[in-house]
Amino acid sequence: MMDRNHPGITKMVRAPFLSSIISPLIVGTLLSVIITGKLQVLNFIIVLIMGICLHIATNVYNDIYDTKQGTDKINVNRNEFSGGSGVLVDHPDLFPKMYRLARLGLIGAVLATIVLYFNINDRLQIHLILLLLFSLFFSKYYTAAPVKLAYRGLGEFFVWLAFGPMAILVAAVSQNVGFYKIICLAMPITGISTLSILLIGQMIDLDADKATGKLGVAARFGNRATSYIYMIVQIVLCINIVILSIVFLKNGWPVLISLIPYIILIPKIFKIIIQNYDHPESIKIAARLNVLLHILFSLLFIIGLILIIVF
Repeated sequence: MMDRNHPGITKMVRAPFLSSIISPLIVGTLLSVIITGKLQVLNFIIVLIMGICLHIATNVYNDIYDTKQGTDKINVNRNEFSGGSGVLVDHPDLFPKMYRLARLGLIGAVLATIVLYFNINDRLQIHLILLLLFSLFFSKYYTAAPVKLAYRGLGEFFVWLAFGPMAILVAAVSQNVGFYKIICLAMPITGISTLSILLIGQMIDLDADKATGKLGVAARFGNRATSYIYMIVQIVLCINIVILSIVFLKNGWPVLISLIPYIILIPKIFKIIIQNYDHPESIKIAARLNVLLHILFSLLFIIGLILIIVF
């Protein structure tokens, strides 16, 4: 009989964070609809399944290998926004189940890709296969030995790449759209939004990351520098949105509504991380606000693109 004290599947796969992959897949699909004027519903559902399965595998593998390498075990600042789920720290007997979950995620992604492969144009099939292969590699070796991307100072780049350019492109490919200008210009946006969560999380997890050699931006340069890097990437995101909406999208003004949360929340976040960069409890408040910013921005970005299509 299953232990009643064991966490549920939603905690094991860190379900609330799946929005980070759902959002770019929807954005990439809507941009493709703006280009072609039509939505391939089945392909959209398949690419959602593919992306969610890959993200589940990534989340679970991240927990497994951060626990095995000691990062999660010694992290005294774990919270709902950083430091892993803590599932394996509290329930080490769940290692076999976590491995199964991760592998099922990879299998689900491969099966979804096979179906999608036969539903898209021949010229785009190679893009789909390459994106899948790279995603499979990233999902495990973001933290797994011997590669351990996050431990070698490469984690930030690959998080941005996976949740920005790769996610946007695979969604476009699923709609039989390739490297159009507006697709390419939109690629960085969702990746930056997800990267911002990682950066603040690293500020909270600094001591644990440094102790185990997980060389993220904060561990290499310190929290003060990371706070300024966070500010820069968020400003870049806002500039990217303005350029996309005004220069490249016809009647693209509705996309600008996605910046409303920035006007409201970003001054508060900047103030906290600049003044309290070495105080984890204060940074946790900024992390909560930043996740709210990420969710509201993603939702309004999607709504803005829908308004362009409708009107």
